[in-house]
Amino acid sequence: MKKGIFITATDTGAGKTLVSAVLGLILQRKGLKVGYLKPVQCAGNDATFVKNLLKLDDDITVINPYYLKEPLSPHLALRRARKKFDFRRVKESFCKLSEKYDLVIVEGAGGLMAPIREGYFVADLIKDLGLEVVIVARKGLGTINHTTLTLKQAEEYGLKISGLIFNSTHCSSTGIAQKTNPKEIQRINKTKVLGILPYFRVRKYDEIVKKVEDSLDLKAMLSDSECENTKALESLDKKHLWHPFTQMKDWAKEEPLIIEKGEGNYLIDTEGKRYLDGVSSLWVNVHGHCKKEINDAIKKQLNKLEHSTLLGLSNVPAIKLSKKLVEVAPKGLNKVFYSDSGSTAVEVALKIAYQYWQNIGENKKTQIVHLANSYHGDTLGSVSVGGIDLFHKVYRGLIFKTIKVDFPDCYRAPKGKKYPAYAFECVRNIERLFSKDSKKIAAFIVEPIVQGAAGMIVWPKGILKEIERICRKNNVLLIADEVATGFGRTGKMFTCEHENVRPDIMCLAKGLTGGYLPLAATLTTDEIYNGFLFDYKEQKTFFHGHTYTGNPLACTAALANIEVFEKEKTLNHMQPKIKYLEKRLKEFLPLKHVGDVRNKGFMVGIELVKDKKTKEPFPWEAKVGVKVCREARLYGVILRPLGNVIVLMPPLNISIKEINCLISAVLRVVRELY
Repeated sequence: MKKGIFITATDTGAGKTLVSAVLGLILQRKGLKVGYLKPVQCAGNDATFVKNLLKLDDDITVINPYYLKEPLSPHLALRRARKKFDFRRVKESFCKLSEKYDLVIVEGAGGLMAPIREGYFVADLIKDLGLEVVIVARKGLGTINHTTLTLKQAEEYGLKISGLIFNSTHCSSTGIAQKTNPKEIQRINKTKVLGILPYFRVRKYDEIVKKVEDSLDLKAMLSDSECENTKALESLDKKHLWHPFTQMKDWAKEEPLIIEKGEGNYLIDTEGKRYLDGVSSLWVNVHGHCKKEINDAIKKQLNKLEHSTLLGLSNVPAIKLSKKLVEVAPKGLNKVFYSDSGSTAVEVALKIAYQYWQNIGENKKTQIVHLANSYHGDTLGSVSVGGIDLFHKVYRGLIFKTIKVDFPDCYRAPKGKKYPAYAFECVRNIERLFSKDSKKIAAFIVEPIVQGAAGMIVWPKGILKEIERICRKNNVLLIADEVATGFGRTGKMFTCEHENVRPDIMCLAKGLTGGYLPLAATLTTDEIYNGFLFDYKEQKTFFHGHTYTGNPLACTAALANIEVFEKEKTLNHMQPKIKYLEKRLKEFLPLKHVGDVRNKGFMVGIELVKDKKTKEPFPWEAKVGVKVCREARLYGVILRPLGNVIVLMPPLNISIKEINCLISAVLRVVRELY
């Protein structure tokens, strides 16, 4: 059975208190311990009345945390009483009551969109409590409109509706409208009618209970089918779904974690368990899940246009986003080409770089240079410039030839080589290569400062600036793959900003839409763009595109994402949290099997080793990283490893309290397992 249900209504006076009282009495008669919570009450004595009727011994301040004397909208009554609404107070009451009772009936104030404080409505309260909703509606004229609007609003908020209860509020409730409305509303909205309360001239509650208890669908209202639902979903998953980067033979033997909802920095599974999202849902979530500003922007755009091709047409959000990206990107990147993922952003960059030189007559400049331990995606072009055998070796027969250059993992530098000198030595080698072969090198692609999939390898200060200098000196295009590092992950909007580097081409994806929708962008300079401006007959157009290029919904999400950065001063607020995170990360260093801890901003890699002195890694088959991440779930944290490296990359708005939760969970697991 559920721990609680929320009783709301189509409007004030529909009968929420009557339904709450009758439902409470019915459940008590059936042997259940039933509690009651009225978070906000504006005048009247509803909370005291239900408390006395159900014979509850709880303190009235627990049952009714906020009592206001004036019969006004909650936000006005609170403001005039000079009181501030704090959800934590309501949550504390609910937790106390839910520990004591089998079920807590929570009664709202007004309808779903009754404001409790500025920008916070009853619907937000329901969502924060995580409860299913029973909607009380009148039977008479106007109820189809009111009820439909309420159901639409509940759907927009992502609330789960148990069903409708109709209440006869007047004795003249036997007309054609009263008789037909409940069935019509159920037909129109496909929402279950849980029961209909007749009109009672005298409120003799025992008589009311006897009359209606057998007609209310209590099972649909109260039963918690989540566990049953999880098993069914697990069966379907294993029957039909093929997961990325997952050995499905192992997956078939495991009990999967199935996520149903997201709230703030937490993911919630199908059984209602909450987990701190320690890797931002694979490095994409920026401001937390279900961010209201982004949600609202997408909904607004959805009612205008869902998609229109950019081939021969344009659309408003794609235009506005291109302007905004140029404003926030490193100077000189003035043109935006959209695609749909990090891999395709890289694919676009490689093709642009290659064709640019061909278009302007530099036909010998055909080679792409990349780092030996790099990762740039999974399409064949991006695989061609990747250097991690684990991901790429099986496709060697399909990819094009490139020039691969060594670059250090300073933790695993050869004997006698030291940090940071070893990194600069590798850069000198790159410079010699470029000086020798610059006439055939088209571009050099790098993940600036942090190489993510390689294990969160962080470069020493000055390396990126040196790479830029070498590229400029040798007339080689610099491609910065900021798919993972962009949008605040390292403490700057883009990682290139740490060293004032201006790439010729920059690849963006992941955090671009705040983690909402697939969208990528490849930004270039005017000079490169102008290298594609020829007469139509010369066929030097950039012949590349994607069906969903510049999708209006995705571009709208990206615009809202950047607006949140600006409005909430996200990057400024990150700085003290980065310092605190770095302080807590030092606690890993003394642990027996922690070889290295690396970070740049919120991009963190904790490398586990079998032998700390020799740096001997754990064997692949030991699944050390997998085990640590699986155990972390027991402490309410979701992580995803890179081999033996435990990756932490939380959303940017993570609180100090949540950082403590994240670090403490990983520390505990590493200590317990190793």
